[in-house]
Amino acid sequence: MGSPAQPSPPETVATLLLVRHGLTEVTGSRLAGRAPGLHLDERGRAQAKDVADRLAPLRLDAVVSSPLERCHETAGAIADAVGTPVTPDERFLECDYGQWTGREFDDLAREPQWRVVQSHPSAARFPGGETLAGMASRAVAAVRDWNDRLIAAHGASVYLVCTHGDIIKAIVADALGLHLDHFQRIVPDPCSLTVIRYTPTRPFLVRLNDVGGSVEGLMPRPSDASGDAAVGGGAGQAACGRSADPSRGTCR
Repeated sequence: MGSPAQPSPPETVATLLLVRHGLTEVTGSRLAGRAPGLHLDERGRAQAKDVADRLAPLRLDAVVSSPLERCHETAGAIADAVGTPVTPDERFLECDYGQWTGREFDDLAREPQWRVVQSHPSAARFPGGETLAGMASRAVAAVRDWNDRLIAAHGASVYLVCTHGDIIKAIVADALGLHLDHFQRIVPDPCSLTVIRYTPTRPFLVRLNDVGGSVEGLMPRPSDASGDAAVGGGAGQAACGRSADPSRGTCR
């Protein structure tokens, strides 16, 4: 006898894979912002290849990217691995840091506005640039738009967005129901994988700042549409396999 038919995945669930771009020569030392012409360095290209190899088994309905070179190059490696072309979307562009763009972090830390950015980011406006609240609003709106469009076109959808650290932090904060003033508590490393599953009732943060390991369990299942949290934490998707019911924390 053949294997029993697997139930169809939920039709109203969108699974978002967020990947931060790989390392550049200035990552960690200067605020790159929207400065043009900044490409992945050798380390960043190796990171992009690694995450692309990890994601290669997945079927992605879209690969979306910030237009900046470091993101487009990271997304390009993933697109080649999964066979889905890159679609640029300016709504996932890096925050406009204005006059802070290109400056060293050690220098910026002496600016009076630095403490506002760290402790009260919802009130922060970069001189000559964007507010962090405005950045968060456009990024979250873009996610909602992509969720609606892909669900309308494909039903249950899995897609990837390659973007920047502060964008990822803002999207995760929104998914967790956190005020933007708490978003500095979230850490997305270069080329890390963060996964959010959007159900009809609420989002679930499936992975955060994942820099290694299997991608098993990222594809949605019928029970993922319930919107119920696993009481007690659950057994985990990899442990249970596709027969798990995460809303009950059990394996069937």
